[in-house]
Amino acid sequence: MRVALGLSYAGQTYEGWQSQPNGCTVQDHLEAALSSFATQPIRTLCAGRTDSGVHGLMQVVHFDTAIQRDMQSWVRGTNTTLPSDIAVQWAQEVPTSFHARGSALSRRYAYIVLQSPVRPSLEAGRVGWVYRPMQIEPMQEAAQCLLGEHDFTSFRASSCQALSPVKNIMHIGIQRIGQSQDSAYWRFDFQASAFLHHMIRNLMGCFVAIGQGLQPPEWMHAVLQAQSRKVAAPTFSPDGLYFLGPVYDSAWGLPTRTAVYDSLPGVSP
Repeated sequence: MRVALGLSYAGQTYEGWQSQPNGCTVQDHLEAALSSFATQPIRTLCAGRTDSGVHGLMQVVHFDTAIQRDMQSWVRGTNTTLPSDIAVQWAQEVPTSFHARGSALSRRYAYIVLQSPVRPSLEAGRVGWVYRPMQIEPMQEAAQCLLGEHDFTSFRASSCQALSPVKNIMHIGIQRIGQSQDSAYWRFDFQASAFLHHMIRNLMGCFVAIGQGLQPPEWMHAVLQAQSRKVAAPTFSPDGLYFLGPVYDSAWGLPTRTAVYDSLPGVSP
């Protein structure tokens, strides 16, 4: 039997998604909880790996097991032994042809950024931070050159293991939430076929530079065409980056959102 799970997690206390020898990752904790509930080892495959500090609103994984359990039992039983900042949201039996990563048509992320003269306090780790005001129009103009299929080498981490730097960005949305001149929340939404390591964080560094007037909108196109990480802005903090989850064909019948989506400011695309 193949089971798909959707889970949410706060990423700031973990060393990313992927299992590590020290056991301090989201995958390590999830597999330990699943194995405890099933009383046998269970290994998972995810839709998209997240870095240290990055949060997940609906990560999707699948695993194979001969253990027969009610789907709600997989949710409640696994959550019993998970840390309080990781929770399985749903479980669903799927055909063996389903693959959490391979069946995904695209992946979605959101970046929440606080623009304020004062650093975050209650939102520490949950939002990025800029203290200089940003303008939305230059960033929206700069985003246009990124849409479609391109070589994103300029936004790729040196440690990236992807076989190709060519990815297809389907959507970039930018929202400003707030009426104050000096303070506001910003929401940046990204949807693409897949993302390179640190790709969104490197894009965000460029968006911030353009939004603050340090670079013109056309600079984004020049960075993209250069195909060199050296010409782009510094990598933005992982604080405030959320993996919204993968997009699947509706034929799989999997949930498309959970209540935690409504915890973010702005409107989901």
